[in-house]
Amino acid sequence: MQVLFLVDTIFHMNKAPHSKQAHFISLLARLSRLINHEGHAEGLKPAQWDALRYLAQANKFSRSPGALTAYLGATKGTISQTLMSLEKKGLVEKTQDPNDKRSVGLNLTAAGSDLAKEDALLSFQAVVAELPSQEQKAIEEALETLLLAKLRKEGNRPFGICKTCKHFRKNAPSGGPHYCDLLKESLSEVGSEKICIEQEAA
Repeated sequence: MQVLFLVDTIFHMNKAPHSKQAHFISLLARLSRLINHEGHAEGLKPAQWDALRYLAQANKFSRSPGALTAYLGATKGTISQTLMSLEKKGLVEKTQDPNDKRSVGLNLTAAGSDLAKEDALLSFQAVVAELPSQEQKAIEEALETLLLAKLRKEGNRPFGICKTCKHFRKNAPSGGPHYCDLLKESLSEVGSEKICIEQEAA
């Protein structure tokens, strides 16, 4: 019942009394603290885990310092320090576009990829997996609605899964097997499941 109350609160916050909104925020803040606590695993700080997690989930067009900064809503200085730390730990490596030396790409090293698979937040995924499928879907949709509303209000990019984009072309003749009609690039099956900075809801 607590899960259903949380979801109902998100969708009805504008109509709810202040005390109900405050209680919802306190629930969200408490959950955030629990997640943040797990972010100190494997000798990494929460900000470093956030970056590692993003790079593991982002497609090839979205693995850059700028995209990482936009996704996390952090400052350029914070992201720069975070990436320097991850490079020193041998978890992230920078690449350079041969056609544009000003363009810097980011990739996880083999060690970084292995560590990402040991994400401490997997324990939270296990908790979610134990909930009825209807509640899982309701939570995802409600939180996504709240996040998008906040991002739009602040003029930030929403990001999103590649294959849910209006520019995504499934099994296109010139694809690999899919195709991005915005960037004019082939998309792999794996890539289509990842986060993209250019994603626009279909």
